[in-house]
Amino acid sequence: MARKKEYNEEEVVEKAMQLFWRNGYEATSMQMLEKEMGINKFSIYASFGNKQGLFLESLKCYKARVNVILAKFKKASSGVEDIKQFFYDSLDIDYKGSAQKGCFVTNTYNEFSEREDVLIKEEMAHFMDELKNLLIEKLQMNTAKDEETILKQANFLLLAKHGLAAAARVNTQKEIEDYIEMTFLNI
Repeated sequence: MARKKEYNEEEVVEKAMQLFWRNGYEATSMQMLEKEMGINKFSIYASFGNKQGLFLESLKCYKARVNVILAKFKKASSGVEDIKQFFYDSLDIDYKGSAQKGCFVTNTYNEFSEREDVLIKEEMAHFMDELKNLLIEKLQMNTAKDEETILKQANFLLLAKHGLAAAARVNTQKEIEDYIEMTFLNI
C-alpha cells in the first residue's frame, strides 16, 4: 500500500521554483532543496524522479504565472502597444514584491545554452517560439509592414525581452522603464 503524501505538492514545487530561480539549476543542491521544501530527498525522488524532474515542474509552475500575462497579451488587439504593455506586465510578474531578480525562463535559457540537457532545452525552445509567434502576430496588425521587417522586429523584440530580464537583475526601476520606452521608439 502506497503511503499518503504528507505535503502539498504545489507548495513544495513553488518553494523549489523560488530556490532554482535564485540560484540556478547547477548551484542548487539536493540538500538545499530538502531544506527549502521541507521534505526529504526520498520524497523528492518519489514525487519528481530526480532533480531534473523537479526543475521541469518548477518551470511549469513559473509558466503558469506567465500564462496569466500571456493570455492577456494573446487577447489584446492594439499591436505594438500590446507588446509594450507585455514588457511592462513582465516586470510585474518577475520583479515586484519578490526577492527574485530577472525572469526565471531567461535565467534558465542562459544557464542551459551551453548544456546538452535535451528536455530543458526543448522547454526553453517551445517557450521562445511561442513568444516569437505572438510578437509576429501583434506586429502583423500594422499592415504597412512587410514580412521581412516584421520578422526582423520580432527577433529584435525577443532579444530586447532577454535584455530586459538581464537588466532587471541590476538596474533601477527608472532605468528599466527608460529601456522599455527606448525599445519601442522605432517599432
